[in-house]
Amino acid sequence: MKKITLTVAALLGWFGSVSAQIQDSIPTGYKAKKLKIEEVNFVSGYYNQNGNNSAITGGIGTEKLFDIANSLEIKLTKTDKRNRVHTISGELNIDFYSSASQDNIDPLTISSASKTDTHIYPTISWNMKNDQNHTNRGAMFSYSTEYDYKSLGFNVNFSKSSKDNNREITFKAGTYQDTYTAILPSELRPNGYSSGAEGDKSNLYHKPRNTYNGSVSLSQIVNKRLQVLMIVEPTYQEGLLSTPFHRTYFTDGSEKVEKLPGTRFKLPIGFRGSYFLGDKIILRTFYRFYADNWGMKAHTFSLETPIKITPFVSVSPFYRFNTQTSIRYFAPYKQHDPNSEFYSSDYDLSAFQSHFVGSGIRFAPPGGIMGMRHFASLELRYGHFYRNAGTGMQSNIITLAAKFK
Repeated sequence: MKKITLTVAALLGWFGSVSAQIQDSIPTGYKAKKLKIEEVNFVSGYYNQNGNNSAITGGIGTEKLFDIANSLEIKLTKTDKRNRVHTISGELNIDFYSSASQDNIDPLTISSASKTDTHIYPTISWNMKNDQNHTNRGAMFSYSTEYDYKSLGFNVNFSKSSKDNNREITFKAGTYQDTYTAILPSELRPNGYSSGAEGDKSNLYHKPRNTYNGSVSLSQIVNKRLQVLMIVEPTYQEGLLSTPFHRTYFTDGSEKVEKLPGTRFKLPIGFRGSYFLGDKIILRTFYRFYADNWGMKAHTFSLETPIKITPFVSVSPFYRFNTQTSIRYFAPYKQHDPNSEFYSSDYDLSAFQSHFVGSGIRFAPPGGIMGMRHFASLELRYGHFYRNAGTGMQSNIITLAAKFK
């Protein structure tokens, strides 16, 4: 936590000193514009899933879960005396979920810890665009709280465009400092260890998980029809990287709590391309290669094709394919060697192929939705996800997004 506080203070001090220097050298001819609401975005989604390989019960059992998520974002803009545009965004996200699998953390109780939970995560961000030197810079702070963890996040970004705005390079860096409450399966708790349920939290371990991520991207407008982007996003994690209430069963019939290494390095490399087929069709493609030091490698490919039905109505069918190898510490139910140093039966870390397919429809009439001038657009999206590794894992998501300007 101290690292974040010092970083925020240092950056705020730096931005403050830069601002003071700039104020002393403001040229004449520009007039500052007052802070105004630029846009308001509201997103609401419903997600449900089911499967047969819950990590909570050692790689077998129900994965049934549903989640209702709502997000409200307000963007404010202001132009200063140097004609730089400042954008301040505040976002509040609230999720409510119910999980049948998490009820098996303690099957002897009527309702286990975290069977149902509310996840709240507000975010505030600032960005400054300077058209004179073709730069953008910004910072973001986030906070997240759930039944068994709390998280603080801080990110900064800087981008520089070419004079003709056809090329842009962007740098991002950030950290998330998390604290997890180690809720253990009922039969694996030490004597006197609390269950984590309401009214029984006095004796619980609290473990840190720290994430440090970076990003470098380069975008290029090749011609009036083709735009491309390359992005590299290294991530380093340390602390509690396993889940305390995941069970693992061994070939000799013994049982332990999931255990994974205390550090992990991830390296995704992505390529994105957008091709405009005339005025009505856009081809958006994306490919990502992923590798980490736990032995996982993955390839992801996606294609989305927005199609204009009328000047104000468009549909966007999409498809995403992912294939990955398992980490070296994964094995199914009762197939772990009792002498293993690390072990997990979480099928998210296994080898599988997955598919995500769906479509969206967007309405954006010039006079606003239903004649309401500030109701700029409305979009409805549906997606279906499934894994073909014999796990029965399937999910559906419906999202409604409204924009007001």
